[in-house]
Amino acid sequence: MKRCPPLGDPAALRALQDALYVVGGKWKLPIVQSICNGNHRFRDIERSIPGITTRMLSKELKELEMNGIISRTVHADIPVTVLYEPTDYSKVYGPIIMAMIEFGLVHQQKMRAQ
Repeated sequence: MKRCPPLGDPAALRALQDALYVVGGKWKLPIVQSICNGNHRFRDIERSIPGITTRMLSKELKELEMNGIISRTVHADIPVTVLYEPTDYSKVYGPIIMAMIEFGLVHQQKMRAQ
């Protein structure tokens, strides 16, 4: 079994805290996954994530855009259309999502066995 990585280095601790800020919370990973799976309009993203509120989705989308994970494009059609797209940088989420899914499956099995 692998041990936890050492965090005695202050730079490593700050990097971990930065990563948690960008990916942390209940909604960011599901939002990125939704956008990467083809939901590019606000309402489509909202419908694809049970339990998320309009206000929370709006807040999280702004943070994801600020961190370069997604891009927001406004098309001046009538009516105005806003599309959210994954950036090339969002590909860093792939391994994180897969690792969390693997952890979730292992954790579920462990809890059922107890």
